[in-house]
Amino acid sequence: MQHYPESIRALIRSLAKLPGVGEKTAERLAIHILRRPLNEAETLAQSILAVKHKVRLCTRCYGLSDGEQCHLCRDSARDERLLCVVEQPADMIALEKSGAFSGLYHILGGALAPMEGVGPEELRIRELLERVRNSPVEEIILATGTGVEGESTAAFIAQQLAQCNVRVTRIASGVPVGGDLKYVDKVTLKCALDGRHAL
Repeated sequence: MQHYPESIRALIRSLAKLPGVGEKTAERLAIHILRRPLNEAETLAQSILAVKHKVRLCTRCYGLSDGEQCHLCRDSARDERLLCVVEQPADMIALEKSGAFSGLYHILGGALAPMEGVGPEELRIRELLERVRNSPVEEIILATGTGVEGESTAAFIAQQLAQCNVRVTRIASGVPVGGDLKYVDKVTLKCALDGRHAL
């Protein structure tokens, strides 16, 4: 890297700070940017700055948004009776890509992890309870992770929602579609058996 001018070295160092980008990939990206027309580099730089200046959390679901509310919360075609609780915006996006859900979301901002100092106060559980009390929600779908933190978060939220007049469900977990049983770990198999349903 020492053979490049300082401006290129600085770009390589900056790109290498991105997750999943090592020094070699950063070097290739820097050279690619250098070879592209000036207007493409300016567009890239402006896009990065626009994200930093414009993107904020939706005031309703806490998803990523360019405005006060995200496009999903503003969409009148969404079913306000269904509320899916997820840990992070990336979880909401994954569910949206599946096309399987037509309700609204509530993003907690993480999962309970007492050993890391993440308790109920650090998550948006209070906001969830307030939202349930002040909206036409009939069913809460808990779609937190299936690890220890996600399961304990779901159990805690279900306990908190017990006093509300709302149905609380949990996403299914177990053997993936197309999965071969001999390759599935024992915890996943146990979840699949526990969550079995009638045909």
